[in-house]
Amino acid sequence: MKLSKVLQGIDYRIIHGSIDVDIKSLQYNSKKVNEGDVFFCIRGFSTDGHQYAEAAQKSGAKVIIAEKEISAQEGVTVVLVEDSRKALALSAANYYNHPADKLKLIGITGTNGKTTSTYMIKSILEEAGYKVGLIGTIANFIGDEKLAAERTTPESLELHQLFAEMVDKKVDYCVMEVSSHSLDLHRVYGLTFKYGIFSNLTQDHLDFHKTFENYYNAKLKLFKYSENSVINVDDPYGNKICEDVKNQKYTYSIDKESNYRAKDIELHSRGAKYNLCYNGGVEEISIFIPGKYNIYNSLSAAVVCLEEGVTIDAVKRGLEKVQVPGRCELVGKEYNLDFDIIVDYAHSPDGLVNILNTAREFTKNRLISVFGCGGNRDKTKRPIMGEIGSRLSDIAIITSDNPRDEEPMDIIKDILQGITKDNYIVVENRKEAIKKAIEIAEAGDVIVVAGKGHEDYQIFKNKQVIHFDEREVIKEILDNR
Repeated sequence: MKLSKVLQGIDYRIIHGSIDVDIKSLQYNSKKVNEGDVFFCIRGFSTDGHQYAEAAQKSGAKVIIAEKEISAQEGVTVVLVEDSRKALALSAANYYNHPADKLKLIGITGTNGKTTSTYMIKSILEEAGYKVGLIGTIANFIGDEKLAAERTTPESLELHQLFAEMVDKKVDYCVMEVSSHSLDLHRVYGLTFKYGIFSNLTQDHLDFHKTFENYYNAKLKLFKYSENSVINVDDPYGNKICEDVKNQKYTYSIDKESNYRAKDIELHSRGAKYNLCYNGGVEEISIFIPGKYNIYNSLSAAVVCLEEGVTIDAVKRGLEKVQVPGRCELVGKEYNLDFDIIVDYAHSPDGLVNILNTAREFTKNRLISVFGCGGNRDKTKRPIMGEIGSRLSDIAIITSDNPRDEEPMDIIKDILQGITKDNYIVVENRKEAIKKAIEIAEAGDVIVVAGKGHEDYQIFKNKQVIHFDEREVIKEILDNR
């Protein structure tokens, strides 16, 4: 492909060489550069891609896209842009022939609920006969084909490559989680979403965004990229989004008046039933994932699909079928225990509140929680989660999560700062902490193991990763009882 075509729609200045050159592929990692490639110098958190421009040229890069002037070898074109992340996003779209334009994109943002909502929408649309792609935290899907996911929302280059594969495989809709990081880092820059969904907004990722206002403004970008906004107006920030965006809006709620509202809710240990009120009518909906917050997730899914013309029967069938790995997932059922064990991804204060309140609804005896906090992440939420865990549990077992470059006990000490009740146990090793919970469990107890959910690894210092799947760990402990 000609470089001139790759750069269409981008403001740029040539400072060395010519754009009338053929290029092979696009790269932003200098280690992946081969002869004839374009290398984008991206400013990262710990390193600056401009430092690797020389290495990229030595590996055969024919073109360097940069934000500042760099030295160029003979025969290398250097293109200056204002923002290389935005340039990468637009170039990737050009390189893959704008695959996103051939898909109906549905984006979901919010602190919690993104993953479950994507699975619900995918299930409903498939019930309606569509082929659906999914991009998110647990995995990426092209129809039934499962692909590994490295991050919630891929970098723009990988994102457009995924879109291109979906188009090749006749996908109709792509439903995707859109993280605040991806919005701030322009991974979805230049895309147009048919629907942008707002679930909720609570404290998270302040290590990256620094202030809550920045966090909100990052989320807001999705709705400026969307033709239609689907908004939870029970959340205070949902009302703010309603004021701040000017596109077509559809609202959903449980408590307030809205276009789509859940009433007459019945919660039980395996899910919920409610009446969906919309367009002057009422339909009974059942879901088989517990928790009031999953009613909100099902509402957002129903709104999008009904507005797309999907029948209410397909919506009902899709919601009844959906199961999400590591989201309020009941494990150990085959052991006929007299207590329940739930694995959940809750890793934010709001997420922990939600899962513990949900578990309390069907706890007949004691609620035992096992949780920690990730290292190299927002430290301010650690004491908050400690307070929540001890207040909402009968017994809280504080342990390690993904400590990364921090000492696990230093993280645990931060968590303990928020605890005032004498109902906690500290067990640093996460496997031993889960084992302790199972050892002390009595009939009618519910154990909630929170923080990792679907993840099958733990991350330690120097990016050391070990295999750690809590479902496997629980099975091993139960086998050895």
